[in-house]
Amino acid sequence: MTVTHAPPDYDCPFCRLAAGGGDALSGPPDIVRRTDAALALISPRMWPKNRGHVLVVPTAHHETLYDLPSAAGHAVHDLVREVAVALRASYGCAGVSTRQHNEPAGYQDVWHYHVHVFPRYPDDLLYGTRPLPEYATAAERRPYADRLRAHFDGSPS
Repeated sequence: MTVTHAPPDYDCPFCRLAAGGGDALSGPPDIVRRTDAALALISPRMWPKNRGHVLVVPTAHHETLYDLPSAAGHAVHDLVREVAVALRASYGCAGVSTRQHNEPAGYQDVWHYHVHVFPRYPDDLLYGTRPLPEYATAAERRPYADRLRAHFDGSPS
């Protein structure tokens, strides 16, 4: 099932990151872990009580879950698990939530498959809040990236 909502001239921000580039919202310093087929980065969007959430994406371009090859899905899910463990250990959160969106009606707004991994805290009201109106700056994202990178650097491969 091929479904696309990206315009013909779409310049995919996650593909740019996978190739070593970036843009005004995210760049290589935001990447906290990379495998051959997936990468994890601090999201430029912050939620009021769930700051520093992570996006996990395949390094190859796949727009939605519908067209995601099994191998890419496994690579992403394996990295989602690693990130969840890292969030729990390095943020001191009480749990994690993951979510993934497909198509505009499913709230997808970047046309590259990605999974959100949120740190969770008691009474954080994640599902009753919206992201902060402004994107986080590189300086605001850096402490979260540093904590996660330190976790991964200290973990056995």
